[in-house]
Amino acid sequence: MTPAITALKGSSIQHRVHEYIHDPAAESWGVEAAEKLGVRQEQVFKTLVVETESHKLLVAIIPVNHKLNMKHLAKAAGCKRTVMAPPATVERSSGYVLGGVSPLGQKKKLNTYLDASALQFDTIYVSAGRRGLEIELSPQDLMRLTQAVIAPLQAE
Repeated sequence: MTPAITALKGSSIQHRVHEYIHDPAAESWGVEAAEKLGVRQEQVFKTLVVETESHKLLVAIIPVNHKLNMKHLAKAAGCKRTVMAPPATVERSSGYVLGGVSPLGQKKKLNTYLDASALQFDTIYVSAGRRGLEIELSPQDLMRLTQAVIAPLQAE
């Protein structure tokens, strides 16, 4: 049981946990999840931790087959610029290892931004806190649980 699943168990949020055998040689953990779950890549979302110019950490949740547009995130967050947080900072802040960072159950509550494309789906998939484990839930429920702001975050 991961902190992400524990956070959901204590709520009335409808969700499903999906497990698959993770291949350590996979080039993209998110694309691997989509393939093994048999869903479109646009419906599987990765959780990224970024840092602002004032060293504040933020969470961005975007489809696994897209890159994060740092300028769009900075605009949504009301800051000048954002960069990817160092891996050690991500793991320390979230309590998860890279490739298994969930937007749910993180050690530190961070301002969270969800890509607007999530709203086109009835359900989306996010990491459940380790590689090979995904949570399926509605984007609206994810927004409520993380208090996420909706914004266009994908790079063109």
